Amino acid sequence: MTEMGKTAVIIANGRFPRGEYPKYIMRSADVTVCCDGAFDRYLKASEKIFGRLKLPDAVIGDMDSISEKRRKEYSDIMVRESEQETNDQTKAFTYILKRWPDVSFIHIIGATGGRTDHTIGNVSLLMEYARTYDLDAMGISVDMISDTETIFAVTDTIEFQCGQGRRISIFSPDNSLKIRSQGLVWPTDGVIFDNWWKASLNRASEDTVRLEFSHRSIALIMMD
Repeated sequence: MTEMGKTAVIIANGRFPRGEYPKYIMRSADVTVCCDGAFDRYLKASEKIFGRLKLPDAVIGDMDSISEKRRKEYSDIMVRESEQETNDQTKAFTYILKRWPDVSFIHIIGATGGRTDHTIGNVSLLMEYARTYDLDAMGISVDMISDTETIFAVTDTIEFQCGQGRRISIFSPDNSLKIRSQGLVWPTDGVIFDNWWKASLNRASEDTVRLEFSHRSIALIMMD
């Protein structure tokens, strides 16, 4: 990617962040899209985060979570999507890709910390996005940010700066995948990814971590 594009934030309906880093990401975003279930909490938190009421660029979903009064008051930013094949997070993600093609970074905030099944589903969708779209070729980076972790999907060998001592977990649904690691306290070379715990609770032994894939596949990286 030779040119840095816009940054977009998706506000999902999980635990709303309290920490400064997620709030900084929200303040820095060029584009903000709220899932409809998160809209009320976003409005309530807006003045503390931005120092003023700041509306999102769009609110997306079936609108069942928003009162008729709010739907009318903010009708110009409401994007009704009633199909049930995808959740609101995915609707927001695909809407951003279509509406703002110059976006280079998409941060998803509030996707975790609520119901456990919702958290697992939302996190796993990062792999779905990476598998469905060639995000590297598109020059788009996607992650989830909360008060306690940053999560992103990778599809091939990667080297990234994380800082020595940082806690790192790796998850993959591909039990044929082998990942050779450098810069981790416990190497992943012999790990068979047949259960989610297999490469979790690791730690960076160096500032830079390299994960070498045996073949193009999919994995999630979770860092504190």
